[in-house]
Amino acid sequence: MNDTPAPFTEQDYAARMTRAVRAAAEAGLAGLLVTPGPDMVWLCGHRPTAVTQRLTLLVLIPGSEPRLLVPALERPDTEAAPGAGAVRISDWSDGQDPYAAATGLLLPNGRYGVSDTTWALHLLGLQEALPLTTYRPLNVVLPLLRAVKDEHEVARLAAAGAAADAGYEELLTVRFTGRSETDVAADLARLLHEHGHAQVDFPTVASGPNSANPHHETGARIITHGDTVVLALSGLKDGYGSVLARTVHVGEPTENERTAHDLVRTAQQAAFEAVAPGVPCQDIDRRARRVVSDAELGGTYVADRTGHGVGIATDERPYLTEGEETLLLPGMCFSIGPGVCLPGRFGMRIADVVTCTEEGARRLNSADQGMAIVE
Repeated sequence: MNDTPAPFTEQDYAARMTRAVRAAAEAGLAGLLVTPGPDMVWLCGHRPTAVTQRLTLLVLIPGSEPRLLVPALERPDTEAAPGAGAVRISDWSDGQDPYAAATGLLLPNGRYGVSDTTWALHLLGLQEALPLTTYRPLNVVLPLLRAVKDEHEVARLAAAGAAADAGYEELLTVRFTGRSETDVAADLARLLHEHGHAQVDFPTVASGPNSANPHHETGARIITHGDTVVLALSGLKDGYGSVLARTVHVGEPTENERTAHDLVRTAQQAAFEAVAPGVPCQDIDRRARRVVSDAELGGTYVADRTGHGVGIATDERPYLTEGEETLLLPGMCFSIGPGVCLPGRFGMRIADVVTCTEEGARRLNSADQGMAIVE
């Protein structure tokens, strides 16, 4: 599980930047301005050790070589980034105006796409330095910039999924009864780290009536015999995300609980089978919801959206939700995580990451979806 994949090469990052520049031109943009965050990591491999008020800016303009403007004190770390050889690096020093330094890299009246993580401080500074420039968020003008993964990215997502599966399966051997949700969550985080996750987002452990709250934050409630427990996790392994949700039961479940769990499993499978190139994202959401509504269980569909993209961020485009008409493409990777809740009683959820292929969907998780019995 801890095998380190081959690093992305300078050529990989150059190809991504070329693809991004082409997409910018097709969208009628003068170029792209990218500040620290997932877009910068994906495009050139640079992840500043600390994101501060100092301007770091990747500039991608059609017909020009990629440029990366960084604080002088951070230049050594920047030059060590895996994609550094694919960009021309320049720097600015404290005491200088970083926005004046950026003006020489930009067209004075250009319309730019800017990464969603850009601080208002920097955007306002650029606007003041170049008042004729205009800006649009990448999430609006190029929402699918990172959505289609290549085979190496899918392989990393599969490895992250396998690590999440292993962590979950080991968790089933620990004791739940008499322990707090936070204690079990700590076990889950520890196991994910042991299986190679460098980052673990806040694991969700929702027990008993808390399992019926889709927005529950893991807390101090003591898990007791007879509880339904929803487990949800996400994190990063080797720079790529995992998302997994399963429902377990402390002791034997009731017939109603088994029926609800079977329904969620059926809804998840129906959504999975609906995945194919050219299918609108909202159709996957609709398919899962239809299964739940047709069953007339008396519960409520859990999710605001059935799924979301997973890549170098654990929550990104595309979104599987009503109104999202984006068509699925081979290489898109996303979670499918339907659920139901019966307020005050219990809730159920099952989520996996899948990838869209020419033939349909392929799961990147293999953990048993059955409702495991825990002690």
